[in-house]
Amino acid sequence: MDLSPPTIDDVRQAWSLVRGLVLRTPLIESPDLSDRVGRRVLLKLETLQRTGSFKYRGAMTFLSMMTEEARARGVVAYSSGNHAQAVAAAAAHFGVSAIIVMPSDAPEMKARRTREWGAEIVEYDRATDDRAAISAGIAHRTGAAIIPPYEHPWTIAGQGTTGLELAEQCRAVDVLDPVVLVPTGGGGLTAGIALALSADLPDARVHTVEPVDFDDYARSLATGERVGIAQPTGSICDALLAPMPGEISFAINRRLVAGAETVTDDEVRVAIAYAFEDLKLVVEPGGSVGLALLLAGRAPGTGPCVAVLSGGNVDPVMLLSK
Repeated sequence: MDLSPPTIDDVRQAWSLVRGLVLRTPLIESPDLSDRVGRRVLLKLETLQRTGSFKYRGAMTFLSMMTEEARARGVVAYSSGNHAQAVAAAAAHFGVSAIIVMPSDAPEMKARRTREWGAEIVEYDRATDDRAAISAGIAHRTGAAIIPPYEHPWTIAGQGTTGLELAEQCRAVDVLDPVVLVPTGGGGLTAGIALALSADLPDARVHTVEPVDFDDYARSLATGERVGIAQPTGSICDALLAPMPGEISFAINRRLVAGAETVTDDEVRVAIAYAFEDLKLVVEPGGSVGLALLLAGRAPGTGPCVAVLSGGNVDPVMLLSK
C-alpha cells in the first residue's frame, strides 16, 4: 500500500466517496464575537458532524476505500474518544466488527458512545502502554485492518473534505485570505485542510493550535523535524495529546502551515463557557483551542479569521463547572 502523503486529488476523491455519508457542516459568523475580538470571525462547526467530530470524515473515507474482503475481517483503531466513536459508527454503517483501543482515563461519555455503536473496547494505560503496539497485536491476531487516527493518506484525505467545504463557504461570503486556526494533535485534520485550502483558497494561512506543554507540532515546525513530548497526560484537551506529529501529516504541514500557536487549559475553559453561554454551542476542550486563542487576543493577523471547532464531545460535568 502506498503511504506517501496524499494530494489534493486524493482529497477530492475522498469527497466523491463520502459526500452523501458525512454532513456538510455550517460556517457561521458571529457579530458579537467579531466585535469582542476586533476582527471578522467565522466558525466551522465540525461539532455538528456525525459522532460529534470531524473524525467521522476520515473513518468513512478509510472504510469506503477498503475492499469488501478486507472489511469482512473487521477493523481496529486506537483513540481517546473521537476517532473511536467515528470508527465504531463507520464500521456499523458497513456492518463490520470494530475493536477500539482506548486509554483507561478516556472521557466516560466517549467510551459509552463507542460501545453504543457496537464496538468492543480494549483499555490501556496512557502513561505506560503503547497503544499502537496493542492495536498491531490485535490486528495480527484477528486479521483486522488498523485505521490510524491521522497517520494514513486515506484518513488525511477524508479529513481534508472539511477544507474543501471551508474554501467554498469562505468564498461565498467574500473571505478570501483568512487566518485559519486548526486544533492539532497528530496533524491529520490540519494537513487535510491545508491541502484543500492551498488549492481552493490559496491566500488562506493555516495555523496549528495546541495546548501549552503539548506543543509537539509547534516545536517540530520550528526545528523542521518531528519532535515528541515528554509527558502523555496533563491537559484537559484529551483529543490533542498525540505523542508526536504523524510522519505523513508532518510532511504536508511542514510545507503548508504558516504558524503554530498554543493556549492554556484555563483559556480553553473560558472558550468552552463562552461558546455555551454566548454562542449557544457545545464544544469540547480540544475542539475549542482556536476559539480560546481568539478570546485571549493572541490570534495572528488582524484580518478575517476562521476557527475550526473540531469536536463537541464534552463531558456534561465540565459544562456545569466554571
